[in-house]
Amino acid sequence: MSAPATTTANPAEEAGFTHRQILVIMSGLMMGMFLAALDQTIVSTALPTIVGDFHRSNLLSWVITAYLLASTASTPLWGKAGDLYGRKRVFQLAIAMFLLASVLCGASQNMFELIAFRGLQGIGGGGLLSLAFAIIGDVIPPRERGRYQGYFGAVFGVASVVGPLAGGFAVDSLSWRYIFYVNLPLGIAALAVTNRVLRLPVRKREVKIDWWGALLLVAGVSCILLATQMGGTNYPWESWQIIGLFALGGLILAGFGFREATAPEPILPLALFRLQIFTVANIVAFVSGVAMFGALAFLPQYLQLVHGVSATESGLLLLPLLVGLLAMSIGSGLYISRTGKYRWFPLAGTIGVTIGLALLSRLGAHTSLLVVSLDILVFGLGLGLFMQVLTLVVQNAVPMKQMGVGTSSVTFFRSMGGAIGASALGAVLTAGIVAEFPRYLPPAALAGGGKGGNKVAQLIQSPAVLDQLKRTNPALHEGIIQAYSHAIDRLFLVAVPVSVLSVIAALFIKQVKLRVSNTTPAPAGTGPAGDGPSGEGPAGTATDAVPLTPGGTH
Repeated sequence: MSAPATTTANPAEEAGFTHRQILVIMSGLMMGMFLAALDQTIVSTALPTIVGDFHRSNLLSWVITAYLLASTASTPLWGKAGDLYGRKRVFQLAIAMFLLASVLCGASQNMFELIAFRGLQGIGGGGLLSLAFAIIGDVIPPRERGRYQGYFGAVFGVASVVGPLAGGFAVDSLSWRYIFYVNLPLGIAALAVTNRVLRLPVRKREVKIDWWGALLLVAGVSCILLATQMGGTNYPWESWQIIGLFALGGLILAGFGFREATAPEPILPLALFRLQIFTVANIVAFVSGVAMFGALAFLPQYLQLVHGVSATESGLLLLPLLVGLLAMSIGSGLYISRTGKYRWFPLAGTIGVTIGLALLSRLGAHTSLLVVSLDILVFGLGLGLFMQVLTLVVQNAVPMKQMGVGTSSVTFFRSMGGAIGASALGAVLTAGIVAEFPRYLPPAALAGGGKGGNKVAQLIQSPAVLDQLKRTNPALHEGIIQAYSHAIDRLFLVAVPVSVLSVIAALFIKQVKLRVSNTTPAPAGTGPAGDGPSGEGPAGTATDAVPLTPGGTH
């Protein structure tokens, strides 16, 4: 697939955007990002109701997994497509695909349709996240980007709180189908805003999509995510099915690496990994994603099951996460814009997240909600210090012509880590429940439940049933919440050493001068083929290089 080589640009755009124009552009981008972030959390509170309507509890986890698989595997493809065809039109295509899939999800008549349409929705969601960050990379130079990054931190923070709230309200007051229909007005508004105000310089050149690379990437990632999803639930971890999926995924990804080394237009150029900052930032994104998203997935469940709060209340109790994330994200962004220094924020942030996880590993069945909120606040403060900084340093390191693929790599590795973390830590929780039930429940309660008391384990999938049990059999209820709280403590405790790995990786992020203009690349001669800085030189020694040729900006 190719396009003629032409270059057009508006002189006003070449000169840059005003603060007001940037805020208007960001409003459209943030709406798109909010859609994708919201759909990672809003479905969880509605799942019991959906399963009750379709009577297919065995397929429950696939409603979430289908979205994660599709969004994670498609993220690099969207980044590459934006680099080749222009990010505005590709971003609008992602919005349109997401909205179409949302309508189809809401109209689903069985679980198989819902799972398939959730996969389509995930493909669109992967484009919304990666392309929004890449467009900001086009509009705002790295040195000025920090002052705006707090807004993007706010999107994820608000989505993490609004998702459970909106999902709980829809289930209680309307129908679970409205958790998908609510995307329509937001998506249409995002399309209108981006179509009207987003005017980027256009770069067209001869392009080729590496379809074999895309196929290998999707297949390899899917095998690994399927293994983490089914391990410990559908099949034992040591079974040939799970080991085979991991081995097949690794083999396919090795083939993907070989393909990318020889492809004329690779989806993920391997030369970028010669940039130290690019490599280290993606390692931090992946490892922190395992601990971060994996842990966040289970906090609302703990609040609903152990403390007996409603889905809406559990969303409100996550507000300290939003407060911490917003405060640190905005504060760090302003500091980076003023000083140009970013090196210590990823380190401080990963340390904060690790401390937060350690505090959360001490939760009990009767821990005060005030203590829980303070622990969540510490966790949020850590997240706000480094989530957006990783994207900033990668965008500053890669050549402008590879802004999209560089930006999408951070989203890809973070999503990959989050998907693996949610599945793996979910298996840790399941194993913990199996181990703790016999300690806190009488043998009679476990009788007939199969291995590990699966009959009782089914109770913790329904807060309403567990709440009713509190009135009819207080002793059994106390045993269940004690067992569950100890099991989730084990989950957070396992996440702590994983998070420590992100702290170690963050030590290797080095300071490189931030570009003050999007028409000047990072310093030549310090990265592959002079494309950008590796971050291996002394802090502050980089200097701006000559501008890109007209065909090199977009």
